Amino acid sequence: MRIKVAPSILSCDFSRLAEEIKAVESAGADLLHVDVMDGHFVPNITIGPVVLKDIRKVTKLPLDVHLMIEHPERFVDSFVASGADMITVHIEVCGKKTLQALRNKLKLKKVSLGISLNPKTPYAKIKPILGLVDFVLVMSVNPGFGGQEFIGSVIPKIKRLRSEFSGDIAVDGGINENTGKLVVEAGANILAVGSYIFKSKNYKETIRRLKCVM
Repeated sequence: MRIKVAPSILSCDFSRLAEEIKAVESAGADLLHVDVMDGHFVPNITIGPVVLKDIRKVTKLPLDVHLMIEHPERFVDSFVASGADMITVHIEVCGKKTLQALRNKLKLKKVSLGISLNPKTPYAKIKPILGLVDFVLVMSVNPGFGGQEFIGSVIPKIKRLRSEFSGDIAVDGGINENTGKLVVEAGANILAVGSYIFKSKNYKETIRRLKCVM
C-alpha cells in the first residue's frame, strides 16, 4: 500500500497556521491530522470547530479530525459542518452502539470513520468493531501532547491488526524515518507526523523521506 503522510498541525507554528498548512500541502502532504483535545479524555485543550472551519478555507487536503474527547458523538456534527473529511474517535470512550450510530450518520455525509486506541489498550478491544470503521489509528504515544518518544510495544498490535484488517492503518506519535520504517514494516500505511516535519528545515524533503521509508 502507498505510504501517506499526514502532518499533525498540533506541532506547527499557530501564529502562522495558514502558511504552515500551505507549506506542507505544497511539500507533498496527503492529508492533515487535526488533534482535538478537551482537557478531560486527555490532559490538554486544543482547537474546536471554529478553527477547523478556517483551516478548511486554506487547504484542499483531506482533514482527519482526531477527537481525543469524551462523548464525541455530541460534537461530530459540528466538526463535519466545519469541513472534516475523516472523523477519528477513541475506543476508550465509544462502545459498539455509539460507533454504529456514528457510522450510519457519517456514511450519509460521505465522511470516513476511524477508530483509535491508546498504547495500553489491547487489540482485543477494537477487534469486534473493525467492520464498522474505514480506518484505524494506532497511538504510539500517550495522547495529549506532541513531541513524545515512540512506544515500541505497539508494533505487535499493528502487525496483528494488519493480519485481520484490510483498510488504512495510521500510526500517530513519535514518528520519524526510523520509527516510520518500523510501523510501515508492521503494516501501517499512514504516518501522522508532527514535530519531525514542523521542526525540520525542509518540509518537502522530510515528507519525501518519510514516504520512502520502505
